[in-house]
Amino acid sequence: MTVTAEAVEQHAGLRTEYPFVLPRGYVDEQGKVHRAGTIRLATAKDELTAHAEPLVRQNPAYLSLYLIMRTISGLGTLSVVDRFVVEHMFASDLAFLQDLYRRINQQGHTEAEVGCPECGHQFLVDVAGEAAEPR
Repeated sequence: MTVTAEAVEQHAGLRTEYPFVLPRGYVDEQGKVHRAGTIRLATAKDELTAHAEPLVRQNPAYLSLYLIMRTISGLGTLSVVDRFVVEHMFASDLAFLQDLYRRINQQGHTEAEVGCPECGHQFLVDVAGEAAEPR
């Protein structure tokens, strides 16, 4: 019997996919901008496969690129998000995705606590673009 991520998510209330909106957006070869997407939690296989890639072994900087490429489950109307797409993203979008990947896989959420510089009020901001709860 195979257990799908959707079945686990429904049964345990475990969230496995996170929507996001890129700060700038990926511009495809036709000039169309793709900003909205979905990233899923990484699996052990994602990590192991990325570490086994020859390009990653030659240049460890490619590790995060491969992990993001493997875990983005959708971006705009693109049919696939491959190495070419991730390599041609703006640096700010790649940095956003690296931070989002780290947050969901290591911290389990997409929220960051911030404070108002004028009044000091602390509140949560969802860096993936969803509404967060006030503190």
